[in-house]
Amino acid sequence: MQQLDNFELRFRQIHLDFHTSPDIPGVGADFDPEHFADTLVKAHVDSITMFARCHHGMIYYDSKVNPERVHPHLVNKNLLNEQIEAAHKRGIRAPIYITVQWDYYTAREHPDWLAIDPDGRYYGDPSEGYQSLHEAGFYQILCLNSPYREFLKEHTREVLETFKPVDGLFFDIVFPVPCACRCCTAEMEKRGFNPLSESDRMAYSQLMINVFKAEMTAFVRSIQPDASIFYNRGHVGVAHRAARDAYTHFELESLPSGIWGYLHFPTTIRYARNLGLDCMAQTGKFHTMWGDFHSFKNKAALEFEVFNMLALNAKCLIGDQLDPRGRLSEPVYELIGSVYEQVEKKEPWCRGAVPVTEIGVFTPEEFLGARAGLLPESIQGAVRMLQELGMQFDVLDSQSDLSRYRLLILPDEIEVSEAFAGRLSEFIRQGGSVIATFESGLAPEKDRFALKELGVRLNPEQTKDDCGNEVKGKPYPRFDYCDYIIPSGDIGKGLPETEHVMYMKGLEVTAEAGSTVLAKAILPYFNRTYKHFCSHRQTPSSGKPGYDAIVRNGNVIYFAHPLFKQYNQNAPRWCKQLLKNALDMLMGDYLLRHEGPSTLLATINEQPKENRRVVHLLHYIPERRSKEIDVIEDVIPLHQVRLSVKTDRAVKQVACVPEGTVLAHEVKEGRVEFTVPVINGHQMICLSF
Repeated sequence: MQQLDNFELRFRQIHLDFHTSPDIPGVGADFDPEHFADTLVKAHVDSITMFARCHHGMIYYDSKVNPERVHPHLVNKNLLNEQIEAAHKRGIRAPIYITVQWDYYTAREHPDWLAIDPDGRYYGDPSEGYQSLHEAGFYQILCLNSPYREFLKEHTREVLETFKPVDGLFFDIVFPVPCACRCCTAEMEKRGFNPLSESDRMAYSQLMINVFKAEMTAFVRSIQPDASIFYNRGHVGVAHRAARDAYTHFELESLPSGIWGYLHFPTTIRYARNLGLDCMAQTGKFHTMWGDFHSFKNKAALEFEVFNMLALNAKCLIGDQLDPRGRLSEPVYELIGSVYEQVEKKEPWCRGAVPVTEIGVFTPEEFLGARAGLLPESIQGAVRMLQELGMQFDVLDSQSDLSRYRLLILPDEIEVSEAFAGRLSEFIRQGGSVIATFESGLAPEKDRFALKELGVRLNPEQTKDDCGNEVKGKPYPRFDYCDYIIPSGDIGKGLPETEHVMYMKGLEVTAEAGSTVLAKAILPYFNRTYKHFCSHRQTPSSGKPGYDAIVRNGNVIYFAHPLFKQYNQNAPRWCKQLLKNALDMLMGDYLLRHEGPSTLLATINEQPKENRRVVHLLHYIPERRSKEIDVIEDVIPLHQVRLSVKTDRAVKQVACVPEGTVLAHEVKEGRVEFTVPVINGHQMICLSF
């Protein structure tokens, strides 16, 4: 498949939603091309995605192929044309938006094209389940195996030919769904999938979606080879590796105030940026999420979200929704401009930058499949811990290049096939270190450890509840099956040598000969059941040792408990300290050390052409000020923060950028050390070689 060579996104993009009901009058009546363009220029916008067809199924140009779908109250039939022309006159890029699997008009006209389950129910928004045709919302999902695919191609052809040359296409809502419609069932039977099995239907759908993307990209290329192409599903993860060549770039939809939260973006970008395509991150100006009309994100929150994109090697995108009458909100673009003006000044130290990392963390997405949800708890916990510890890391899958890393982390549920075990074993033989927790390292059958270097074997009997169900790794509201560890020695550094509760039961293992037991699990007097319980929650320690809880085998450390899932649930500081101690034992000398609080986020990027490294420091603190979302309202400055950065080159200068303030520094034992006078939200430090 033909690719755009070295396609590079711009830094300051807007995604201008325009999902407008056909029952709203005067659509586009207040649109003025000059005001539109002036507003974007004042807001320092250099790219804006605008709508050809929305989720309502309405078209916003004078369509000759589908005139019946043109919005019935579209005052100016040339709205999209004039929007694009106004943007282009000011040097602003203008990709075009096309909805794919959500289209209310098509759903009503062709319910036979909708994705259904075996009982004939219509699938809806994945976060909500099913949706009938009589519910408010356009979330019924169109099946791309139906004749709808040909309709979509002809619609896309018209867009490409009407607006030629088109800067790019943004295809929205393209994701697998376990459809059992007539078309999917026939294809599944041909290919040996069982249409009655949801997992088979989902596996087939993922294959079909990948074929669709390749086919649509080839179709677009046949008409306009230079258009950028992106297919959006609200998440970029391991499924994108197989379809990578259908994309020119990735856009990571991740509105922290929506369903994603503040951990989604840093996790997904740390994976996506290693797939070889330029990346853009999406947040929104909304207080909650898409379609939240007449709302405003706190400026501090918008700053953090956008500056964190720069820190993690992504271009910036802020989502907005155009008022039905077609006039941009000046207060909204004053807010956006106040942030994008800063981005424009920071760009020279972000352009062409690549991350500098030393730890690779595997995501369980590829092993959990549909069970993974939006983001598995174990990878969330790992990202939380490592960010708070100031570590420089990437998120990997089993096909990733391992040679770039000093240490690999397998959090809680990374299954290891024979082939994957071979790669990990070779990494260890070459001097690399590994930390694994809970069920990570087990073979796919879960009956043995495939990664022998962990130095443990699975006990034949695991603790069960009164119904005979294994309790390992399960969260119980009152911690019914917890146990304890007593940290000591190097693994217990910074912790008192006494019992520390491990709220979820670990995987019961025994250290192999030659391995060192760093801590045993200490058992409670009994497990909490109706037969016997103590106080409000877990039973206290009996002092009796049980299975081996922390084991070291050379440069490999294994924790029997699900440290990362536990940290994501209720953040026991001792779990993070245990991880930090294991990292110290296996690595010691990190790329970056700082004396700031755990709320300080620190990353290192390199600009090879400029022969310099840039350290990004961010201090914004999300707070759960409401039941539903985390909020950032205030910027709390940090003063006189000491940093130490590992370097193998002579450092000519250390300076705050873009301010240009030169900082005093000293180099000793392969590290450059300096003090940052103030971090007022976001500060970049340039190390010039």
